[in-house]
Amino acid sequence: MRARIFSFSLIACFSFNAAFAALPPEIDGVALPSLAPMLERTQPAVVNVSSRTHVKVQNSFYGDPFFDRFFGGGMGGQPQERVESSLGSGVIVDAVKGLVLTNNHVIQNADEVSVTLTDGRVMKAELVGTDPDTDVALIKIKPERLTALTLANSDALRVGDFVVAVGNPFGIGQSATSGIVSALGRSGLRGLGYQNFIQTDASINPGNSGGALVNLRGELVGINTAIFSPSGGNVGIGFAIPANLARNVMNQLQAFGEVQRGSLGVQTQDLTEALAKALKLNPIGTAGGAVVTQVVPDMPAAKAGVLQGDVITAIAGKPVLNAQSLANAEGLLPLASAQTLNVMRDGKMMQLKFTLVATNTQSVDGAKIDARLAGTKLADLSSSARSRAGGAGGVLISEVAPGTLAAQYGLQKNDLIAGVSRYQINNLAELTQLLKASRGQVTLTIYRDRRSYVLTL
Repeated sequence: MRARIFSFSLIACFSFNAAFAALPPEIDGVALPSLAPMLERTQPAVVNVSSRTHVKVQNSFYGDPFFDRFFGGGMGGQPQERVESSLGSGVIVDAVKGLVLTNNHVIQNADEVSVTLTDGRVMKAELVGTDPDTDVALIKIKPERLTALTLANSDALRVGDFVVAVGNPFGIGQSATSGIVSALGRSGLRGLGYQNFIQTDASINPGNSGGALVNLRGELVGINTAIFSPSGGNVGIGFAIPANLARNVMNQLQAFGEVQRGSLGVQTQDLTEALAKALKLNPIGTAGGAVVTQVVPDMPAAKAGVLQGDVITAIAGKPVLNAQSLANAEGLLPLASAQTLNVMRDGKMMQLKFTLVATNTQSVDGAKIDARLAGTKLADLSSSARSRAGGAGGVLISEVAPGTLAAQYGLQKNDLIAGVSRYQINNLAELTQLLKASRGQVTLTIYRDRRSYVLTL
């Protein structure tokens, strides 16, 4: 308690002294530099986003003999509802249409989303679409007296450029913090899909998610998304989604309601020093790369001439450090545009041309593969899902009907089947082959919520 009082007194004292020791508006006729004019134009376009999710939970007294006796089992069996709330920020990017960019994790699974403007108005928001792989969401509000930010060309950013983060940290109200661009093209953060982050030392805290990162002209250069912090507080390492990436996602969400991505059609693994020596690729191993372990026929990589054993060292002019780096770059490339792959083969460097086309992953009835999977819908992993799985292959369970045999075995929607017995699988074809060859009980390796489980069929 003393520490709290001391901190409050110190702040109050500082504020009191500052009032009497304020700097003059100008010195020798020259105005002092200030971010205030830019923020006055910018802040009305940054909003607070709140979401509510209604979750049904079982009554904690369900099955209790005492309550079953006196209430006939009726009370304990009644489902209850818990309301979960989330607070974040958003950026108005189109005042005419009422479009607001925010993070997917701010409004994910929400039943109700509302937006609070800087003038105090509260509006219900309509979901246009989300892209969990980039953590971008687009919502829509009534286009009444709105202010929007202009999206800058984030590719023009340089390390050292000044930036300002605007948002609603900890729900205390709109705040602005300043810093610089610390790094560009950051990736490798756990729990996120395609990554090409702007790193900044402008303070970003919980509640800033979905808020604006602007340049000194007040243009939107990024959407604040995440922080790196051992303690949970700000330590000067924050990450924002580049405006160019957010613009691409927004355009696709408006046009299709989802983001369409393509796939090279390759399976790869990291190029290690031992593997580089075996392939006689030194010193390429020290620079990184992704070794092609499988090429899918009739896909862009196959059409470009990629072969098993090739080492992909660059894609679209950007270095490929490992298999995850390739999957990340692959998912961020625009469709229907000519691109290049730098490939090392037999000690020689080659440049191959390819064009990504949209890939549609179709689901199949699990009963057609194995009777024990009846009631499920199965699909090969899309490139985005493969990226979230760390570049590994597998089969996604997109649906599990209640009361079916599969549900009784413990299979759930969004489970990833990564293996059968002792064998790893990459696709539906391999799952079908192994289940047909099995006799009696088999074990499935399942990934769920970033954890692995073993289930017996």
